[in-house]
Amino acid sequence: MKHSDVLVIGGGIIGCSIAYYLSKAGREVTIIEKGEFVSGTSSRCDGNILAIDKDPGFDSQMSLVSQRLVDELSRELDHSFEYRAPGSILVCESDEEMEAAKKWVERQKAAGLPFRMLDREDIRQESPYFADDLLGGLECATDSTVNPYLLAFSLLEDAKKRGATAFRQTEVRGIKKDQDIFIVHTSNGDFTANHVVNAAGVWAPRIGEMLNLSIPIKPRKGHIIVASRQQFVGSRKVMEFGYLISKFGGVRHVDPLTEKYGVALVFEPTESQNFLIGSSREFVGFNTKVNNEIIRCIANRAIRFYPKMADMMVIRSYAGLRPWTEDHLPIVSRVEEIPNFYIAAGHEGDGISLAAVTGKVIEELINEKETCIPIEPLAFNRFKERVVTS
Repeated sequence: MKHSDVLVIGGGIIGCSIAYYLSKAGREVTIIEKGEFVSGTSSRCDGNILAIDKDPGFDSQMSLVSQRLVDELSRELDHSFEYRAPGSILVCESDEEMEAAKKWVERQKAAGLPFRMLDREDIRQESPYFADDLLGGLECATDSTVNPYLLAFSLLEDAKKRGATAFRQTEVRGIKKDQDIFIVHTSNGDFTANHVVNAAGVWAPRIGEMLNLSIPIKPRKGHIIVASRQQFVGSRKVMEFGYLISKFGGVRHVDPLTEKYGVALVFEPTESQNFLIGSSREFVGFNTKVNNEIIRCIANRAIRFYPKMADMMVIRSYAGLRPWTEDHLPIVSRVEEIPNFYIAAGHEGDGISLAAVTGKVIEELINEKETCIPIEPLAFNRFKERVVTS
C-alpha cells in the first residue's frame, strides 16, 4: 500500500501541472496514469496559450493569468519547452465577420486585453500566402505557444525533483473513502491518500462514477494535419474568425461538410518549421480513428485561406479527444459532498492554455489559500444548480 498526502489521477498536462505546483508548495504528491504519461489528449493537440478565442471577461482573464504563469515557467523549469510569445491573429472573409470582429475587439479591450483590428494591408504583411480576398482580422499581442509534450514532461520532471512519485500503466479500478483516507485500487496495487485530484480528462466521469458522482464531461473529437513547408508561410498562430463561431455554436455560411464536422482553419507554425493545421469538432464517443473525409475538409479549408498551400506535403494526421462541458469552461473545483476530493478536467481545447492556472488553483484550494482567479465559474456544483424541477 503506497501512501501519499495528495494522489493525482491522470498523467496529461493538467495532472503534471498539478503535481508540479503541489510539490513546489511542499506537498507530498503521487501521480498515476493508466497508460504512458502525456499519451492522451495532451499528445494529440496543438500548443497554444491563447486569449484570442476566449469569451471576454472571466474566460479571457483566466487565460491571461495562465499566460503569465507559463512565462514564469519558461524561466523556472530546467527543460526548455519551445516557448514563444509572438501573439496570434484571427482572419475574416466577409464584411459580416469584420463587423463581428470589431465588436469582439471592443469587448476584449473593454476587459483590458491587448487586442487590435487588422486591415487588408496588415494581413498582406503577415503572410504572402494569404488569399487575396481576405478583408482583415484582429490580433491579440500576448498569445504564446509551447510544445505541449515538452511542457508536460518539464513539469513532471521538476515535480519528481521536488519529491513527487509517478506511476505509469496504473489504471484506477475502484475508489473508496474510509474515514479521512482515500483507498484507490489500481492495476498496480493499492494507493492511499489524504487528498485525491481527478485530472483524468475525458475519463474523469469514469473516476467520478466510482464515488457515485456524475461529472458532465463528454469526449469531443478533433483532427489535426501535420504538414511540411517549402517556404516561410507565417510566424504565428492564425485562425479564421469562423473558428469562434464554430466554438460557441453559432451559424456560419459554409458548405454542408464543413458545417457537419465543425471544421474551421487553425494554423500553427512549430519550432521545427513544420506546421499544424486544424480543426474539427464532433461527438463520436471515444473513437480516435482518423476520418479521411474530415482531413480533406480541413485541407480544403486551409487552401481557402492559403491557396498556395495546395502543393505542400502532408506528413501525417491524427485525431484526439477533448473533454467538453456544455458551458465551455472546465471544472476546477473541490467536491463539497466528498471532502478532500477535487476535479480538474473538462478543458476541451483549452487544456494547454489553462494547464498552468489549473495546477496553481488546485494547489491553492488544497492549501486553503486565496485563489489567483475567482473559482465560482469553475465550481462542480454549477451544473447541479441548473437543474430545474417541474
